[in-house]
Amino acid sequence: MTTIQTARKAQVTSVFDIERIRADFPILKLQVNGKPLVYLDNAASSQMPQQVIDRLMRYQSTQHANINRAVHTLSEIATNEFEEARRKLQHFIHAREEREVIFTSGTTDAINLVMHGYGRKFIGRGDEIILTTLEHHSNIVPWQMLAEEKGATIRVVPVNDAGELVIDDYEKLFNERTKFVGVMHVSNALGTINPIKQMIAFAHAHGVPVLIDGAQAAPHMPVDVQDLDCDFYAFSGHKLCGPTGIGILYGKTALLERMQPFKGGGDMILSVTFEKTTYNTIPHKFEAGTPPIAAAIGLGAAVDYLSAIGMDAIYAHERSLLHYASEQMARLPGVRIIGTAEHKAAVLSFVIDGVHPHDIGTLLNEEGIAVRTGHHCAQPVMQRFKLPATSRASFAFYNNMAEVDALIVGIRTVQKVFL
Repeated sequence: MTTIQTARKAQVTSVFDIERIRADFPILKLQVNGKPLVYLDNAASSQMPQQVIDRLMRYQSTQHANINRAVHTLSEIATNEFEEARRKLQHFIHAREEREVIFTSGTTDAINLVMHGYGRKFIGRGDEIILTTLEHHSNIVPWQMLAEEKGATIRVVPVNDAGELVIDDYEKLFNERTKFVGVMHVSNALGTINPIKQMIAFAHAHGVPVLIDGAQAAPHMPVDVQDLDCDFYAFSGHKLCGPTGIGILYGKTALLERMQPFKGGGDMILSVTFEKTTYNTIPHKFEAGTPPIAAAIGLGAAVDYLSAIGMDAIYAHERSLLHYASEQMARLPGVRIIGTAEHKAAVLSFVIDGVHPHDIGTLLNEEGIAVRTGHHCAQPVMQRFKLPATSRASFAFYNNMAEVDALIVGIRTVQKVFL
């Protein structure tokens, strides 16, 4: 049996029906430049199933009101639906308590919340923050801002040629000045799955809290924050088949209670006078103003959808796509995969000899294939591999093997044009 036949057999015998799932996504019926859309930019933003779209419409047309503001029927319904979404997210990541789940505008906002709420209060002059070469800019720039303000220092974990963190070097960075660790669960640029449970345990042995950027993990694999024992975990709704403008920060209760609020305003207070303000309890202490109510409810619906499929099944299907795509791409002369870690999520960063990544993206788009090109908001990764940019194909559970085949054909077309 050929590799293609084996891959297609694995697809047919999958624990979920890929064609039924694809039917849930109306955007997959689109044509781009007269070709069927092949959407392989899921690391940037995933698509939304009809069930989530319908839930958003139901809220907007029959339930919309501000929350925590009134005793009238619509406000009570909206408040209940908003808090029900919080409970769904709690169960999705296996948080211990509902109040450990804070709604934010996304991963970036969540990381900034931790920087302001925890970092500015507990990190000072001479202290050290450990980050990694793989980090997205969202988990670099806020800590640089803090370090500059406080006189702290950032230490960086290197990566090897496969795109894997050098864990021995990570452990050597710890000393009595180490006060915080920030590390992504999965690299958005390379797909590397970092050994975060091991890293968290080592940091905790030194009394150091850890924030996990889970933007590329939560949509693609099971996440159990209690099992990981992370102190903070952040992710975004728009990568999780949900709306834009919504995200989650998980934090351990004891840490959240010690943190100062990031934003001031309505609903994050218990009482206000010109002499003194008393802050609300968590999570409300960190949710100033009118939150993205519809987006939160939509994210709850997205979690329902993914949970019904099963995150283990999603992970297995995406792994089969990655394996098949990696094998096929490795056979293309003049094409090099950047990031060959042993443990990877379904992300393929690649370069084609003699062709700029932007030209690759433009020509693939003419074939209806959507990939991301550029530095992927991970310029230190590009610097490590001495590249200005890569092309990145990132898969989701609604992608199929035929779309991998289309990508491979598209790359060959690019090579014919330029080489």
